[in-house]
Amino acid sequence: MAALVHDCLADLQARIDEREEQRNLEAWQDFLEDRCSEPLFFPPKRKPAPAEPEWPRININDALDDFELMILRELAGVSGTLADGGGLRLNVRCNYGTGILPSLFGCRLFVMPRETDTLPAVHPLPDVDAIRRAVEAGVPDLRAGLGGKVFDCAERFLELFAKYPAVRRHVALYHPDMQGPIDAAEEIWGSAIFLAFYDQPDLLRRFLEVITQTYTAFMRKWYELVPPSGPYSVHWSLLHKGRLMVRNDSLMNLSPQVYTEFVRPLDQRLFDEFGGGAIHFCGRGSHFIEGMSATRGLTAIQMSQPHLNDMEVIYRNTVDKGIKLLNFDTKTAQAAVAAGRALRGQVQCPA
Repeated sequence: MAALVHDCLADLQARIDEREEQRNLEAWQDFLEDRCSEPLFFPPKRKPAPAEPEWPRININDALDDFELMILRELAGVSGTLADGGGLRLNVRCNYGTGILPSLFGCRLFVMPRETDTLPAVHPLPDVDAIRRAVEAGVPDLRAGLGGKVFDCAERFLELFAKYPAVRRHVALYHPDMQGPIDAAEEIWGSAIFLAFYDQPDLLRRFLEVITQTYTAFMRKWYELVPPSGPYSVHWSLLHKGRLMVRNDSLMNLSPQVYTEFVRPLDQRLFDEFGGGAIHFCGRGSHFIEGMSATRGLTAIQMSQPHLNDMEVIYRNTVDKGIKLLNFDTKTAQAAVAAGRALRGQVQCPA
């Protein structure tokens, strides 16, 4: 298997065109630095570079327990982008799913059926007493659960990339899916957390504090291993300013007042600690986007399902404030432009 990994890395090394990568990077940077002359930014496509060897198809269930298979699966995505001539950035990650942080607290993995080829989820802790014990214990061992796999896999990526300079320069190893304080908290506590905002606010605050401290400690350790370079980061093949991509999917279930009181201060601490970044949310975000847009260091929003949102509210609190929309639905963006809505060169759509 190690020989196959090297064969695939050598294939990528031969196919990466330095000039194409520089052209693509400069276009992304122009977008992020407000030098985009068009209302919408479509990343420039590369010249297609088909693969030489036949790349294996790796099931995620196998990759979870084998670093070489995880690396091959991630590199296959890079190979596909080069073969298709896509305009997104080249990247890989230690891809263990949304349960990385919850697993540190002892949440058991829920591994999906093999045929779904989907990342695992986690079971929440069994009851509120387990939550109290987690609060009392404080920040857990960062190598517990999936933590050790994340760091060991990253070390293997770095070891391999050191032998292939074009891969090392142009394929980003981006930060693992640590979710965000509220999303991780919901995974660990379960759906009963939404009652706790009203029934047990003191315990919830203490719990969120431990989650945030754990997130901070984990990401400090990550960036010691994978030091950031420059003002930009890659995440999901998207370039953005800042270091973090915080997930806030759980916010759709919370009022703007609860978000502003309980959640935003924690996100702000993370942005202050790590130099800002982007926020992702699924579903409806019109009710909290105004408060979110006030987060210091927020440079971009990556949202899905615009049809569930009041997009004028979204636009007023993103593009009108210089906050980018990343990987935004092309049809929605084009409809806004056709209707005369100024998007100010702040919207990136899939290439």
